[in-house]
Amino acid sequence: MSGRARALVLAVAVVVLAGFAVAYAAAAGRRDDGPGGAVDLALGGRLLFVRDGRVASATPGAPAGPVTVSGLTCQRFYAAAGTGVCVVVRPGPVPSTYAVVVDRWGQEVRRVQSAGIPNRARVSASGRMVSWTVFVTGDSYNTGGFSTWTGILDTRTGYAVPNMENIQLYIDGKRYRSADVNYWGVTFAADDNRFYATVSTRGRTYLVEGDYGRWEARALRENAECPSLSPDGTRLVFKKRVAPESSPRPWRLHALDLATMRETPLAEPDSVDDQAAWLDDRTVMYGKGGDVWAVPADGGGAPRLLLRDAASPALATAPAGAGHTGAAASMSAR
Repeated sequence: MSGRARALVLAVAVVVLAGFAVAYAAAAGRRDDGPGGAVDLALGGRLLFVRDGRVASATPGAPAGPVTVSGLTCQRFYAAAGTGVCVVVRPGPVPSTYAVVVDRWGQEVRRVQSAGIPNRARVSASGRMVSWTVFVTGDSYNTGGFSTWTGILDTRTGYAVPNMENIQLYIDGKRYRSADVNYWGVTFAADDNRFYATVSTRGRTYLVEGDYGRWEARALRENAECPSLSPDGTRLVFKKRVAPESSPRPWRLHALDLATMRETPLAEPDSVDDQAAWLDDRTVMYGKGGDVWAVPADGGGAPRLLLRDAASPALATAPAGAGHTGAAASMSAR
């Protein structure tokens, strides 16, 4: 190719790329109030979520309303009381996965290295306790080809557990040990000590209730995954397998009353593979089909669209004025 031809190709490429840039900027301008700007994670009443890999905020229930997009990039995200956790894979010769804890303005305050594909994230209501889950490959005991690593970080003490698989587990009241134990989908109670999660072992999944200070967990029931505790602490929403994985609808969202242990299927008929979050004490929200939806937690009503092109929903809450409580027990057992 001659020098003139190369110059012509380069000029055309520059024009084409410039056109893409202008088109993208115009689209972003129509879609967002402030792309790359600051999103206040503690601005109560705002819905936080991930769009196109960046953390954003909007008014709940306004699918076509204005959206503010930050410069914080995450594959999975959650926030409460001005503390956020951003689970992200950083590119490089060997890609690295991190759980990055951020303040209310999205500024990094701590990171914990992990490995694998970001999958779940949670922050306790006070902002003190943080958890994340990643899918990993290569564990020889796992015949399915992948397993999970779930970490927990106490932001007050700075103590981090990169993988909680060594927690003392009890099934049917007996101490349980197996090489294939995997945990995922942690959700915290208001005392920052009690939590719920999923454990899988030998082809079965269990809902477990954990005690962070004593570093132990006990199975409550089978077939309940990715729990999410209601703000009032009385109910859990989880996904339950209702059909084989090969079926078009293998999962169904259910609510569990912790006082009676009675479960209720929710009105969302589609299969939802997500850890739901609570919009309020009566409503849960979740990612489905690239959007965020909501449905009543009592089994009635019908699903409604909250936001388009969104995932990892969380309702922003302001930090409480009082100090943190709970989780004061010694960690020496670990």
